[in-house]
Amino acid sequence: MDTEHLVNMLIEACDNKRAEEIMKFDVSDTSSVTDCYLICHGNSDRQVQAIADEVMDVCKENDLDFLIEGYKDAKWILLDVNNVVVHVFHKPEREYYNLERLFKHGERVEV
Repeated sequence: MDTEHLVNMLIEACDNKRAEEIMKFDVSDTSSVTDCYLICHGNSDRQVQAIADEVMDVCKENDLDFLIEGYKDAKWILLDVNNVVVHVFHKPEREYYNLERLFKHGERVEV
């Protein structure tokens, strides 16, 4: 599966659970770790977990391997799906960590 198709599927999964301020950062030209970062947030622990659950469901439906961190605490859940890393934050944590500033050299697209 090409990266753009995967990214679109993951964005749709986040959007299905009403993730807010979904941002895509294409870092394929500047990073050897991944091609793309997606960042979004929910407004409660339950919503953050629901967004992550939807991403995991999409991965399972498409036989995609993924790694997940932070699910239990639901403040910052990280999902590593092939060459895309999805960060699902609780809103206060997103504001505090401000990952967007780290990816300022990548192509930024608000979804």
